[in-house]
Amino acid sequence: MKSNNHFGSILSYLFIFVSFFLLSNFSLGQSLAYRTLLNGLYDNKFPVVHPTQIKSLSNYQVLDTREKEEYEVSHLKGAKWVGYDTFNLENLEGLDKEKPVLVYCTVGARSQEIGKKLKENGFKNVYNLYGGIIQWSNDELPLYKDSIPTNEVHTYTKSWGIWLNHGKKVY
Repeated sequence: MKSNNHFGSILSYLFIFVSFFLLSNFSLGQSLAYRTLLNGLYDNKFPVVHPTQIKSLSNYQVLDTREKEEYEVSHLKGAKWVGYDTFNLENLEGLDKEKPVLVYCTVGARSQEIGKKLKENGFKNVYNLYGGIIQWSNDELPLYKDSIPTNEVHTYTKSWGIWLNHGKKVY
C-alpha cells in the first residue's frame, strides 16, 4: 500500500512539472500541440515539405488553395491563386505536370485535398506545405500582398489563429 502512495506522489509531481513546463514555455507546448494537430490532419501517404526545407520557391509551381480574400491578405511570393471551394482544373492551364508543385493553405488540410486532385490528374510531383502559411510565417519566411512584403496572415478563423506566433492575424 505504501508503494502505491509513493507511485501516486511521483505521478502528481510529474504532472505538476509537465504542467509548469508547458505553461512557462507556452510556445513549446503550442508547438507540440500544433504538430499533433497537423499529424491528425495529414494523410501520411501524401508528401509534405517543411518551409525550412525549401531552398527556393522557384523550384516549384506554387499554388495557393485558400479562398480569394485569404490570398489577397498575403501569399507566398509568386503563388498562383487556385482556390478551394472554387477550384477548377481549367485554372491550371499552362502548368507543367512534370515540374514540382507546392500547394498550401492555412494549415495544410485544404491544400492536401487539392494536391490529391492534381495527382489524380497527372501531376507527378505534388507536395503539401507543412503547416501551411501559418508555419511559413512562424518560420519568419517572407509573405507578400501583391508584390509588397507584409506580416499579415489570414488565419481562416480566430480558432486557427491561435497557432500563429509570428505575424499579424487577419480574419
